[in-house]
Amino acid sequence: MERKPLLALLGLTAAGLAAGCILQQRSQQQAASCTKELFAMDTIMQFTAYGANSERAVDAATEEVKRLDELLSTGSSSGEISTINANGAGEISEDTAELLGAAQEIYESTEGLFDFTVYPLMELWGFPSKEYHVPSEEELGEVLPLVDAGQVSVHGNTVTLGENQKLDFGGIAKGYASARVMEIFREQGVASGIVTLGGNVQALHVKPDGSKWRVGIRNPDTSKTQNLGVLSVDNKAVITSGGYERYFEQDGNTYIHILNPRTGYPVDGDLISVTVVSEDGVLADALSTSLYIMGLDRAAEYWRIRAEEFDMILVTEQGEIYVTEGISRDFACEEKVWILACPE
Repeated sequence: MERKPLLALLGLTAAGLAAGCILQQRSQQQAASCTKELFAMDTIMQFTAYGANSERAVDAATEEVKRLDELLSTGSSSGEISTINANGAGEISEDTAELLGAAQEIYESTEGLFDFTVYPLMELWGFPSKEYHVPSEEELGEVLPLVDAGQVSVHGNTVTLGENQKLDFGGIAKGYASARVMEIFREQGVASGIVTLGGNVQALHVKPDGSKWRVGIRNPDTSKTQNLGVLSVDNKAVITSGGYERYFEQDGNTYIHILNPRTGYPVDGDLISVTVVSEDGVLADALSTSLYIMGLDRAAEYWRIRAEEFDMILVTEQGEIYVTEGISRDFACEEKVWILACPE
């Protein structure tokens, strides 16, 4: 597979976010704001909150993300998911049960394209260890039968995997984490806030000045510095997947980290970037990968069935930009944009 050009990378445009916690004057009232960074889930994260309890909210949010990172990591020997993978079964916490339920629903609705047992396949290609390897047909034939979330069973608070299967919530964990941050912000009475987890962004309410948060879609042409477009949102998660995020090259070919659970190979379709916008961070995270695997036509069909739950921005190999009608007025772009609409 030849390397395709990068066409969309999610970036955050949020002017005025300062490192640390400060007090700032606004509308004759002194309102606290707090911004802190954290490295977790293999990415740099930034948490920003406005309101009287902003520092306490941010501290609680960062501690929660640390806890979830340990709980859900496949690389932590003491983590819940690692322990289940090692034993083939185990008791699950409330968080894992909630994630597993959401993952199973999306697995079924995407007809298996979102498969949370893909970890043995990821290991075969060397993405977790970064010891990259292009597997033979024989190797793929041995591992592919393990990638089948339909073999996972849950009875009460116990999960049982199929033989030699391993769970992997990498395609959904950051969305779950950002959703939990929003819950904590609300519980702490935060008036306004935003969190960025690598390419994942989720916002609470609007900015302190009453305007929407602006999330920039960076131009894939590295010779240009301007964004491809800017999306204005409030109370939404904005999550992007693309082959440019992680890949390796061998013998003149590029192999991306998004694997098709049916073929075992990196996806080689007509989409190179998918951005999903939803109030549900978990759904947005999982669908950003699933729709990428589906390709343009099937992704559009899937959206039309569940249009009330999410919107999306799709970018094709040819540079075409498709935006669903629900966010078309909030997406500013100088390039030609095709609007996806539901049948009347």
